[in-house]
Amino acid sequence: MGMPLELNTIIVTKGKEQRQKENLFSLKKAGYRLYPLDIPIHVYKTKDGDICGTAVIEKVEWEKDETKITYRLTSLNSIN
Repeated sequence: MGMPLELNTIIVTKGKEQRQKENLFSLKKAGYRLYPLDIPIHVYKTKDGDICGTAVIEKVEWEKDETKITYRLTSLNSIN
């Protein structure tokens, strides 16, 4: 029996991210997902939206058909 696995090269938050402290965030996604660690990747609010920043994923956890990532926001695109 195989395990379904999705490879992601961007972070899509859909507004569900949770701030842990300052620029450190966590996000839970359904299913098992694999993300690159320790390299900058783009962060989007929605899949088809504009880039809202850049982050480095520090930790990926899999448990009970769910993926939890912990990432550090390294830059934020602002409309100001």
